[in-house]
Amino acid sequence: MSITRSLAQDWSFTQVGGGRGTKNGEWLAVSQFPTTVHVELLKADRIPDPFLGLNEWEVQWVGESDWAFKNTFEVSAKELAAINVDLVFDGLDTFASVEFNGHKILDTNSQFIAYRAPVKQYLKLGANELVISFSSAFLKGRELEQAHGKLHLWNGDSSRLHVRKAQYNYGWDWGPVLMTIGPWKPITLHTYNVYLTDVDVRSDVSEALDVLVTVDLTLSEKAPGGLASVTLKSAQDSVILSESNIKVGSGSARAKFSFLPGALELWYPVGFGKQPLYTVEVTISDSEGNILDTKTQRVSFRRVRVVQEPLVDQEGLTFLFEVNNIRIFCGGSNWIPADSFLTTLTPERYRAWLRLLVDGNQNMVRVWGGGIYEYDVFYDICDVLVWQDFMFGCGQYPAYDSFLKLVELEAEQNVKRLRHHPSIVIFAGNNEDYQLAESLNIVDYSDETSDFRKTKFPARHIYERTLPSIVQKFCDIHYHRSSPYSAPGTVTTDKMLGDLHQWNVWHGSQEPWHNWDLLAGRFVSEFGMEGYPNIRTVDHWLAGDKSERYPQSRVNNNHNKADGFERRLELYLVENFKHAFDMDSYVYYTQIMQAETLASAYRLWRRNWRGKGREHTAGALVWQINDCWPTTSWAIIDYFMRPKPAYFAISRELRQYTVGMTRKEKKIFANDLSAVQFTITTVLEVWGANSTLSEKKAKLEVTCFDLHSSWTEQFSKDIVLAPNSSTELYSGDLPGQPVRTKQSEVPRAIIVSARILDASGTVLGRHSNWPEPFKFIKFPAIRDLGFSVKTSSDGESVELSTQKPIKGIILDAEGEDVEWSDQAIDLVPGDPQIVKAVGLKGRDAMARFLGDGTA
Repeated sequence: MSITRSLAQDWSFTQVGGGRGTKNGEWLAVSQFPTTVHVELLKADRIPDPFLGLNEWEVQWVGESDWAFKNTFEVSAKELAAINVDLVFDGLDTFASVEFNGHKILDTNSQFIAYRAPVKQYLKLGANELVISFSSAFLKGRELEQAHGKLHLWNGDSSRLHVRKAQYNYGWDWGPVLMTIGPWKPITLHTYNVYLTDVDVRSDVSEALDVLVTVDLTLSEKAPGGLASVTLKSAQDSVILSESNIKVGSGSARAKFSFLPGALELWYPVGFGKQPLYTVEVTISDSEGNILDTKTQRVSFRRVRVVQEPLVDQEGLTFLFEVNNIRIFCGGSNWIPADSFLTTLTPERYRAWLRLLVDGNQNMVRVWGGGIYEYDVFYDICDVLVWQDFMFGCGQYPAYDSFLKLVELEAEQNVKRLRHHPSIVIFAGNNEDYQLAESLNIVDYSDETSDFRKTKFPARHIYERTLPSIVQKFCDIHYHRSSPYSAPGTVTTDKMLGDLHQWNVWHGSQEPWHNWDLLAGRFVSEFGMEGYPNIRTVDHWLAGDKSERYPQSRVNNNHNKADGFERRLELYLVENFKHAFDMDSYVYYTQIMQAETLASAYRLWRRNWRGKGREHTAGALVWQINDCWPTTSWAIIDYFMRPKPAYFAISRELRQYTVGMTRKEKKIFANDLSAVQFTITTVLEVWGANSTLSEKKAKLEVTCFDLHSSWTEQFSKDIVLAPNSSTELYSGDLPGQPVRTKQSEVPRAIIVSARILDASGTVLGRHSNWPEPFKFIKFPAIRDLGFSVKTSSDGESVELSTQKPIKGIILDAEGEDVEWSDQAIDLVPGDPQIVKAVGLKGRDAMARFLGDGTA
């Protein structure tokens, strides 16, 4: 019988040769296992918390030191009698030499590879000693770089390109330099005669939605007379089909099952259907009926296509995801590792993160290529679509033989590990490596056939030869050469093909966020805007140092890793807001700016999802949902899982039903000669979006307010929102705005509120459109607003109402934090809003808003 035993108890560690971590020969017991060195040193009070102040730079010696982990475990007579005994290392970070009972059994050189070492010959009855000696990955990388050459990159130390380790450990434009080291995944003792090395469950779901299931089994060696049974069970654990007496004597076998449409429940991403999980159980027996091994795998069945086809009214091709014949607008986020110290992440934290994603109405997450192939638990509980990068990011990676060998093993192992998850719908070869090559002018897109290893862009061999062949061999998931990537022969910035990283807001040409509609691509897989986190998170990293509590302080500077962030933040603030500069106000204004920027992108790009053949933009994935440490970044939720206002603004734009508006000025000259004679009219456009598969009859209600008088105007109309599409609802002059004939004529401050209501009067979607830039608005005196913030009788919600329009309300309360159900709220007369406030406990809520007297 195949038996796996966890080796998670009684581990200790030491700094090899002694030093600042431990004395020479001093072994400290670990607090948990798996683990890494920083985590243990922090718990033992041997290092300061690198997430506070400037402490990141106080712990750099850890990553340049060598460390060892030791374990003694008992072996029973039964284990000793097994034909085969292996030690299995699911993940060692990164360069390690392993000794077992004084015998060297393994050398490792990749964080992303699982290793197996036979130890039967060294096994002893009773106590057995396992010692893992780790060398500094940073120093090893520098040695490899000296041997193989320095290459170009964005972010981190260039030696990282030679090391198969989580690249963000070297520092990124949102993360610290923290070079982790240690046994970061489980270690087990495996005793067996013969075991199942691979169970490959594939499903082919046709357009008619009938399902063909193939189960391929591979054994560790031949098993003469061996038999296998394969059973498919439902989520309720009832047997659907079973096949037994499958001959596996040759060491491999196949079972096939077919199902008519409707016989199996299909898997859909959240928002489009259920996520049923089936179970495949495999049992291997010898010729005498003794069980050799069993394996259970959770599977689901779905038909997924990446559709790239001509559009009816624009150049280029679509780039969209279709699940079970349903075309899906993908609104979601980019995911980075949720901690600098991965072993501190618990299943509960993963569940909470993915709950936030779903509660935010998102249906896709991209696992970015500078982190890790995530833990199994991430994919196990993921009910949204997953875009999975291979772990290459922002670099001119090498392709010499020893490096390629590691990449091949890494890719094969991780494709096999991940392929059965129904959520994974695409593998992408890397993050931005073609963009880097374009910036260096080292990629020849006219050449598809050369041996790229001999060019200045050697990793094209990995992305166009190695990875696609491995993906094709071991799974049925779509492969995409990079993110971003347009098409063979085309630069990555082509907005008509493939996916696009749209960084001309913030980076690049630093466009106004109002131009998102002009910056759209077929699928925008990265875009973003920075915003400060919750003030409590800022105060956490300031660690009580009030002298540093201002935006330009040294500590605050260290907790924002983006190049030129001061210029960029202030550029977008000064262009759009009259703002204050105290710490609390700077948090507020950057947060409301981030919320406005990102909501605008989702709103405008969802408008571009116009029905079959007109899917001009099929997805928008914000950079980024999360942080790996307490910092100011592009994240919409901070390290402590405190959502920023942008999270709620995006959530509103991804509801099933939404309404959007633009106002644009139209200047027409009287003739071709005069520059003085002209008219300026203001055009209002209104549209709705419906992500459901049924048309929706509703009422559009548009109300206009003059901020400085009692004038209002309202119109409404019955509408039908087309299914799975946007629908244009109104285009015409902005009510109440006179035609202007001089630039000196200041337009009236007209605020437009649009709501979509169902037959019962329930608000399905709302949006307010304000004149921009906001800095030109003369806001009414606070006493004239009639603004009310009322805590409910149960103390767990707040009612907001007003007699004049208010922009950008962010709620807070003194003391401990509150879980708010909405933020970055626009409020208009006659449309009060109730915000849930879990943990408010009857306290008074405070409100910041544009024009609140602070600027």
